Amino acid sequence: MERAVSVQREVGLSGTALKMVALVTMLLDHIHYFFGYTGLVPEWFSMAGRISGPLFLFCVVEGFTHTRSRKKYFLRIYGIAVGMGLILYLMKAFGLFVRADGFYPANAVMAEFVILMVMWQGMDWIGEKKLLRGICALFLPFVWYFGVVGIFCQLFTPAVPVVAFLSHTVVPTLNMSPDVSIVYLVLGLILYGLRRRRGWQVLAFMAVDFSWFFGVVMRVLSSQPDFSISQMFTTYYEWYGIFAGILMLCYNGQRGAGCKRLFYAFYPAHIYVLYGLSCLAMGFVL
Repeated sequence: MERAVSVQREVGLSGTALKMVALVTMLLDHIHYFFGYTGLVPEWFSMAGRISGPLFLFCVVEGFTHTRSRKKYFLRIYGIAVGMGLILYLMKAFGLFVRADGFYPANAVMAEFVILMVMWQGMDWIGEKKLLRGICALFLPFVWYFGVVGIFCQLFTPAVPVVAFLSHTVVPTLNMSPDVSIVYLVLGLILYGLRRRRGWQVLAFMAVDFSWFFGVVMRVLSSQPDFSISQMFTTYYEWYGIFAGILMLCYNGQRGAGCKRLFYAFYPAHIYVLYGLSCLAMGFVL
């Protein structure tokens, strides 16, 4: 009986396998992101990449849930987020390292994970009846974004440069880049809140992901005179991320080989290597 249970648990995809799928599809997506201007990279690279973000988010939910030290887990991701946020700030504010055509990488998914981990911890504290601490953690990102970045900066404009710097580094905030958005915040809360009910978790994820982007696409397309539903499959295909749900259902609950150093290092490394190569390639293309 014990042997049968062991075999059953090994069926499916481990956490490492899911990360590898996410890594490969992310790489395809970013090759298109950085070299799309050449016209040599097929659109399906980006289409395949739609599943990478949700898969990495799912893996971070599992990692945060099962890690031996949430503090160390948080600090590793936080360190990467701050470093990449600083580079993004220098590009946006001072135009440093910007490509000849004005393009620069706005990748900041680690910042999204930082914000979500604070909120996830808040959810757990509320579940433990530590209400004040939990509510503060859960709503801190919104207080910072709407209260400080929004209202305070409008009332006290000299603080704008300082707050902008902090919002890209020490205190990552919503909308600092397209990777840090409300929709992924909502999806992250859903995946974490329903993590013990896999079927409902995936169903809710797919429903919200599709309905959100379907609504956005319909608003965009309905305002165009040459409206065509086929554009949902060729141009506005962000909703393809729902197919990550199929792989989530294949997760067997096992960590796998781990390879955590690979995943921590690969994300920032491949971003800046591809960006540097795209800058060099632009010189040849132009």
